[in-house]
Amino acid sequence: MISKKTIIDNSKTLFYALLIALLIRSILLQPFYIPSSSMEPNLLVGDRLFVTKYSYGYSKHSFPFSPPIFSGRFLFSEPKRGDVVVFKTPADNRTDYIKRLIGLPGDEIQFIDGDLYINKNQILKTYIKSTESLFCGNSKIDVKFFTEKLPNGKIYEAAYRVNHSFKNSDKFLVPKNHYFLLGDNRDCSKDSRYLSEVGYVHKDNLVGKAQFLFFSSDYRVGSIIKFWNWKNIIRFNRFFKKIN
Repeated sequence: MISKKTIIDNSKTLFYALLIALLIRSILLQPFYIPSSSMEPNLLVGDRLFVTKYSYGYSKHSFPFSPPIFSGRFLFSEPKRGDVVVFKTPADNRTDYIKRLIGLPGDEIQFIDGDLYINKNQILKTYIKSTESLFCGNSKIDVKFFTEKLPNGKIYEAAYRVNHSFKNSDKFLVPKNHYFLLGDNRDCSKDSRYLSEVGYVHKDNLVGKAQFLFFSSDYRVGSIIKFWNWKNIIRFNRFFKKIN
């Protein structure tokens, strides 16, 4: 028969373990799963990654279930243009999105003939790959790959649809304490261009900076429980890959 002391000791151990896990998740690192193709080719559906919670300081959204324990943000550190950021969507302050930070407070963002402009300056866009296909939901779209170079020197890959690409937009004027974020899969992303669905993201809605992948699997190929097919299901080459 288990003694009362053993039950109490085991309960304490479990409590402390949960407390430590909660602190790590809230203050240091939190794992996230990529459910959509909006950040292809850089992040794939099935990628698992770690986000550093301390990168931009802390708000209520740094903690599980966003408890209203305080307002604002403390230990704030300004995000950098080009960071891949996890944030709570302004529409419900609950859903996690991951996009690339393009516009800082006070910036003017616009698309003209399919090219990205920041503060009336065209962002250098260099063609790097022949036409390929990327997922957009469960279907595929034909895209061309480019590198884009932001004003701070950040370089990353972006994909634009061959036909029906997002060509022209109104001017987006990023408000104070807000940010403008885009998906790298430009024609398969709900992001700050869609003001009624995402729009400008307040600094308090930032959750953290995406840093590196720790696991990746392709559910379209098969279930991970089919260990005999792991060589096709698990993307071993993406393990511990740094996120650019």
